[in-house]
Amino acid sequence: MKLSGINIAKIDEDDFDGLVNFAIKENIAYTIVGPEAPLVNGIVDFFEAHGLRIFGPNKRAAQIEGSKAFTKSLLKLANVPTAEYSEFSDFKAAEKYLKHLSEYPVVIKADGLAAGKGVYIVENVDEAVQVVDGLLNGHKFETSKIVIEEYLDGEEFSLMAFVNNGKFYPMPAAQDYKKLKDDDKGPNTGGMGAICPVSNISQATYDRAVNKVLKPFIETLTEDHIKYTGVLYAGLILTNKGIKVIEFNVRFGDPETEVVLPRLKNNLGHVIFSILNDDNPEINWETSGVDLGVFASVSGYPDSPIKNADLGTVGSFENLNCEINYAGVKLNGDSLCSDGGRLFVVKTHADDLVDAQNRIYQDMQKLKQENIFYRKDIGNNSI
Repeated sequence: MKLSGINIAKIDEDDFDGLVNFAIKENIAYTIVGPEAPLVNGIVDFFEAHGLRIFGPNKRAAQIEGSKAFTKSLLKLANVPTAEYSEFSDFKAAEKYLKHLSEYPVVIKADGLAAGKGVYIVENVDEAVQVVDGLLNGHKFETSKIVIEEYLDGEEFSLMAFVNNGKFYPMPAAQDYKKLKDDDKGPNTGGMGAICPVSNISQATYDRAVNKVLKPFIETLTEDHIKYTGVLYAGLILTNKGIKVIEFNVRFGDPETEVVLPRLKNNLGHVIFSILNDDNPEINWETSGVDLGVFASVSGYPDSPIKNADLGTVGSFENLNCEINYAGVKLNGDSLCSDGGRLFVVKTHADDLVDAQNRIYQDMQKLKQENIFYRKDIGNNSI
């Protein structure tokens, strides 16, 4: 697999002036926003104020990811089922609440952005108080508010959709693997792998998710005069009481996108351009086979990822049979080294899951192992 892409002079994602100037200078037809922070900080509003086309929700709409409390209020308005919850900004009040809870585990979430790492499943009151202390007193992730939720048990899956001010076009369901270690052990991460389609989610469940979650939520956005154009990501769970929402994000979810977009039969650029033109694109998806992706992360991730760790020569990556999409890496001469926590995803399409797993894990074994780790069980629950 050859390295590809065009590098440009580094422009920080929060340098809105620099990004606008680049888009104007290079005559960019439209911009697609990947990360959540610029969306929450208003990059769409900034670009549009300069007459530039951009695909993503504006600052107000991006609060759906920027504030879990904001999203919970919208879910209530839309009558979309989600976990029971309480909000806290005061540590003492949260501590008192936790000590009077009768059932554990519970889920504690940082209200703002936390790069996929601000969610804690805690098993007892002592652990819960420690987490809340770190968030509200220590302001981990720059947090000043938390949400404490009931723990939901069931089959998790992700459902994304292209959205344009009330109109939406759902994508195939995917499933990601957030826990750091095999058998869903360890802390939450940004995602250690993903699969699409999800054999454990029936067509009837998928249809309910579209009609009982996406549709009423997007209708509520319109009724509340929240203009939303971009990708909406729903993190869902199928419980014994039906589908419930775990979270919403306002952009492509990673690593699910790695296994969903390869199934798109249309040209992605044409789809987005059509949406920006307020057209109604006809979007077609692959229905056969399976797409699987496994993320390699650097040692120490997620808390203390090793910086500039040697990952091996560029040639060792180019000789793999599967597709590689790079994330937290950079070139160092003829080698790659770490430049983030999650390094790259190895991805393939196959007729069945076992074949996909064999291809990926055989390729990953060819790589230098000293400074990386990855889960060995991505997809096992679908066999």
